[in-house]
Amino acid sequence: MRNSIKILIAVTGGLFILLGILCLTNPGGALFSLAWLMGIITLTSGIVELITILNLQHFIPNSGTRVLSAVFQIIVGCILLGNQLLVTASLPIIFALWIMVEGIIIAIKAFDYKQVAFQYWWCILILGICGAVLGFLGLRDPVAAGKTLSILIGLGIISEGISFLVTLGGINRFEKKVKEVRGAVREALADEQ
Repeated sequence: MRNSIKILIAVTGGLFILLGILCLTNPGGALFSLAWLMGIITLTSGIVELITILNLQHFIPNSGTRVLSAVFQIIVGCILLGNQLLVTASLPIIFALWIMVEGIIIAIKAFDYKQVAFQYWWCILILGICGAVLGFLGLRDPVAAGKTLSILIGLGIISEGISFLVTLGGINRFEKKVKEVRGAVREALADEQ
C-alpha cells in the first residue's frame, strides 16, 4: 500500500479522535450537530424518495401514498433544519423515551426466550429492566440525558478513530507477512534452480 494512503488513514484516525474529544468537552455542540445532521439526512431521504417514486410511479402500486411520505419527510427535514434549538433540546427526551420503550420491549421478549427454554433468559430480562429504568431516569433529568448522549457520541467517534489507527497497524503487519512470504517463495525458487 502506498504511503500516502497510510498517511491518510492515520490523519483520519487522528481527526476522529480529536472530534470525539471535542464532543466530550462540548456536549451542547455535539447535540446541535446531531440535530443538524438529522435534518440533512431526513431532507435528503425525502428528496431521493420523491424523485425515485415520481420516476417509478407507473410501476409501483399506491405510489400516491409514497409521494405523500416523501413530501412529509422533506417537510420534517426543513423543520429540523429550521428549528435547531428545539430539536437539540428535544433530542435527550427522544433518546430517553426510545431507551425506555426498547427496555420494556426487551424485558417482555425475555419471557418468550424463557418459553423456548433459553437458559439465560433472565439476563435479557435484567438488561431490559435496566434499559427501561435508565430511560425513565433520562426523562426525569433531560440535561443529564443530553450529556450522556454527547458522551456516547464522543466515545463512539473516538473508538472509530482508534479503529483507523489499529487498521493501519494491521495493514503494516499484513504487508510485513506478504514480504516474508515473497522472500520465502524467492528462496524456494532459487533453491530449485
